Amino acid sequence: MSYATAQPIKSPARASDDARWEAVMARDATFNGDFYFSVATTGIYCRPSCPARRPKREHVRFHESAKEAEAAGFRPCKRCKPDQPSLFQLNAGKVAEACRLIETAEDEPKLDQLAREAGMSRYHFHRIFKSVLGVTPKAYATAHRHKRVRVELGRAATVTEAIYDAGFNSGGRFYATASEVLGMTPSEFRSGGAAADIKYAMGKCSLGAILIAASGKGVCAILFGGRHDALRRDLQKLFPPAKLIAGDKNFEQLVTKVIAFVENPKAGLDLPLDIRGTAFQHRVWEVLRRIPAGSTASYTEIAQAIGAPGSARAVARACASNRIAVAIPCHRVIRSDGSLSGYAGGVSRKRALLARERARAEED
Repeated sequence: MSYATAQPIKSPARASDDARWEAVMARDATFNGDFYFSVATTGIYCRPSCPARRPKREHVRFHESAKEAEAAGFRPCKRCKPDQPSLFQLNAGKVAEACRLIETAEDEPKLDQLAREAGMSRYHFHRIFKSVLGVTPKAYATAHRHKRVRVELGRAATVTEAIYDAGFNSGGRFYATASEVLGMTPSEFRSGGAAADIKYAMGKCSLGAILIAASGKGVCAILFGGRHDALRRDLQKLFPPAKLIAGDKNFEQLVTKVIAFVENPKAGLDLPLDIRGTAFQHRVWEVLRRIPAGSTASYTEIAQAIGAPGSARAVARACASNRIAVAIPCHRVIRSDGSLSGYAGGVSRKRALLARERARAEED
């Protein structure tokens, strides 16, 4: 995947209309549901993917919803039926039903059973499920068991009992990924994370207050904010079982390295990272780390890069779940129209990071 050099961010409204028109011309179904377009000469409104002949640009208006288009006096197109659920919405509904079946079943349902319940072939269901959620039914079931095992570890008599009650047929299979899933051993998690110490320190950088935290495995959080007490509360919410310990003088050296990296990401961060998340999040974050400083990619491009082109919204959620700002550069992900979306550290910091990286790239 190649990333174009980042360009100055355009006015969101104008860029949005340009991107929408491009989507209409390309009949891009990934935009279905995001907006609708109406044609003044015919009095109808359509989905972006409508197969009808394309109108002239000057006759087209864009609408945020079908209701808005109808309120403006336009009637639904008989070909793309924009007033009815889209194919994606219908598929998403079937996937949601499959997810409920996975979550409520005593034993993990087989792929054939899930496909039969959805009224699809095994191959078609597998493809649809992955296109909607970005992960396979197997990966979703595994993630759900991981979630259940966190609950069971807090109430079961033994670790082994918790593992089997959560639906794992083999303790070895769970232990193989326990550290990545829980951030510690099952026994440590079960005891409330008493053995999981996280050191942290706060400082100042050009973007304001910054908090850096590290576990025994590496840097586990880089957070931006305004007030130091609020940053510490945010850290505790991210790692509720952990014991937070203020860093000593040796830890301050790590903080200095991280702040230097924030100021100049192209210099690199030669420190281990403790990255915790689901399998899907790890796939997204790995792609983010390959985006060069001074470049950007859209949520749709990231979804395509991980082989799940219909999962742009799930990609956005993975970006929002990133705890290690800049080191996992979710600030380099923008909307397809070039505008900026939400950022945990604030959109103004995202804009500042991109502007700085562009400037350094141009200097090089």
